[in-house]
Amino acid sequence: MAERETVAVAVVTYNRADLLRGMLAGLAALDPAPDAVIVVDNASTDHTPQVLAESDLPGLVVDRSETNLGGAGGFRRAVRAAYDAGWDRIWLMDDDVVPAADCLGVLLSYDEDCLMAVREDRTGALVEKAALTFDLTHARAIKPKTAMVETTFGTREAMPETVELENVAFEGFMVRRSVVAEIGLPDDSFFIFYDDCDYAIRARRAGRRILAVRDAVLVRQLDFDQQHDLAGWKGFYMYRNLFAVHLRYGESPLVRAKPWLITAAVVALSPVRGGRGEARNVIRALRHARAMRSLPSSSVD
Repeated sequence: MAERETVAVAVVTYNRADLLRGMLAGLAALDPAPDAVIVVDNASTDHTPQVLAESDLPGLVVDRSETNLGGAGGFRRAVRAAYDAGWDRIWLMDDDVVPAADCLGVLLSYDEDCLMAVREDRTGALVEKAALTFDLTHARAIKPKTAMVETTFGTREAMPETVELENVAFEGFMVRRSVVAEIGLPDDSFFIFYDDCDYAIRARRAGRRILAVRDAVLVRQLDFDQQHDLAGWKGFYMYRNLFAVHLRYGESPLVRAKPWLITAAVVALSPVRGGRGEARNVIRALRHARAMRSLPSSSVD
């Protein structure tokens, strides 16, 4: 019998201590158990340090950052730590998900470099928003995600055993060490939003498939609220990082021009929707996204 590959879970947390406690309990119940759990604490100001200090989870490694690196910076730090430690597979997840006890075992039964657990909410409803199609070839859609698991299948039972994805969330994404060695680390310049999408594109362009595994269950503890106020600070990152993905990976001049078209449309419509705040955000986002056009380094060093 072949020896089981080793696994490190890479977690990023920020000011959600009670969710983190539940998530750590879920990791403790996994069978088989992971070999290590690396938690990057993004300078939390709540009782996160206490929750981590009190945990007796085997293999727990706590890495507290002095500043908030954002999700992107936290995952870059956690993946680097797991890679440097030599673990075969790295399983990324946020602090608001809890895996089913057999989730890790199900994923490890697949000999694939990139895998994704499938999320449901606390009622058991399918809430997996990873994209089946992420179109950077045609400019007709404002958002490149044109089909996702949740809306395509409706229920977990309606899914086939595996589904090929074109983007992922860093909530249940598992990647082999060999992929990290080839494409590098998550890009911390994103701060939040689209860092996972960027990483999926890089993996796919390196020739890797990404498979969502129907029977690998991950339970999300919070409702999705990604439709943030686009005039607020998160709106800036959503626009900027969406634009950066188009500028980096757009497969035609028209796709790469979409950030300018979207900016013009948002500014024109701002009097009847997001107001001056959203207009300022989208203009600033376009300017900053242009500085992110270069691909990140493929080196882990």
